[in-house]
Amino acid sequence: MADLSTLARPYAKAAFDYANENGVVNEWENFLFIASEIVKDKSFHTWLDNPAVSNEHKSSALIDLYNTQVAGESNSAFKQLLSESQGHKELNQDSSVSYPKVSSALSNFVGQLAQQERLTLLPGVYEHYRRHKAQSLKQLDAYVTTAYPLTSEQREMIQTRLAASLNASVVLHESVDPSLLAGATIKVGDKIIDDSMRGKLQQLKTQLMA
Repeated sequence: MADLSTLARPYAKAAFDYANENGVVNEWENFLFIASEIVKDKSFHTWLDNPAVSNEHKSSALIDLYNTQVAGESNSAFKQLLSESQGHKELNQDSSVSYPKVSSALSNFVGQLAQQERLTLLPGVYEHYRRHKAQSLKQLDAYVTTAYPLTSEQREMIQTRLAASLNASVVLHESVDPSLLAGATIKVGDKIIDDSMRGKLQQLKTQLMA
């Protein structure tokens, strides 16, 4: 059976294509972020799995939560989460920003997910939606893990080479993992480049055992 990320892809593409064509990319992104956070809650996830609860009730619950806790005038915890979340800071630097209630099109999208019992895919839908948005802006996130912290020269070299090969501006997210021994691993979307010493040793071991 396909994994959740694979199942989420077509829904994310359909959502982004509609939002992009109708100029509501940020509105849909905001909703998908909050909805994915709600779905990741263990108790809510269990509630979604309850066959005694109708699909209509499940979708309306998500929409009502957003409309009351985010689109409402009160400064709720959900609204605070949205304004402070990584990736939304550039959208929400103004603390007085207002969020519209869920549109009929977005409501229909959530309803379709519910009818197909796919609401648990929302975290994956959100992640893929974000990638579609970044690609449309010609900006990609690259997650670089190295055995030692990058120098400014190494950082610039990696960013320049990735930008040239991907034909997009690249935002680097750096982390350090000493177990790599040397070299680096780079993850962009679903693609992983393993140029670490640990990876090369593992590859050699595999070849010797073949």
